[in-house]
Amino acid sequence: MDWASVAGVLLALAGIMAGQTMEGGKLTSLLQPAAFAIVVVGTFGAVLLQTRFKTFVRGVRMLRLVFAPPKDTRAALARDINAWNLAARRDGLLSLERYMLASKDQFNVKGLRLIVDGIAPEKLRQLLDTEITAYETAERQAVRIWESAAGYSPTIGILGAVLGLIHVMENLTDPSKLGSGIAIAFVSTIYGVGLANLFFYPIANKLKAIVTQEVHQQEIAAAVFYDIATGDHTRVIDERIATLLREH
Repeated sequence: MDWASVAGVLLALAGIMAGQTMEGGKLTSLLQPAAFAIVVVGTFGAVLLQTRFKTFVRGVRMLRLVFAPPKDTRAALARDINAWNLAARRDGLLSLERYMLASKDQFNVKGLRLIVDGIAPEKLRQLLDTEITAYETAERQAVRIWESAAGYSPTIGILGAVLGLIHVMENLTDPSKLGSGIAIAFVSTIYGVGLANLFFYPIANKLKAIVTQEVHQQEIAAAVFYDIATGDHTRVIDERIATLLREH
């Protein structure tokens, strides 16, 4: 669990509730189901309209990574790289087959398989670069749904405000109904702006950082596979490992 993300959400909510209370307002006035439905359903409806359904679902599933990020595998990858390099130099490239069969990372499996199959180093690097590009494109398209949601929600909030004012104008002769219309109008704007800046944008940025880290590891692994295939100096691979383990 990423407790910083949990703390961030709680702190954002606490700030809004504390401000509302200090201003003498009631917390219950911020709870408007109609305004919430307009903003949230409208926002994700707009996002779904511009996005392929498969990409939309992928982006929604990635939300869990904000609170439960993937395990840091840099140290494990560094150990694997050392093992691959040692085995290739000592027993030949075909000895990497046992590591290929034991690996659970599909990208590493592909890289090792290309080496074992005797693919030319330049072609190997080209294939792996294509794999990285395809993966990064798919991941960033999925993350983009949260950026899109952040862009749409303030406008949908204004739409909710207009609908609330319409409700007010329709009931000018009935004072008992004016309060609900005004509440929807103002709270819709709060939901739209608040969700965009306190949740959607931060979620998108957190996910982009996770994708960047994963792509960085794949790029280093691809470079190592090329180095092993060409029989490059061990010092070069050591430098790759040092780059991998450097904090980002």
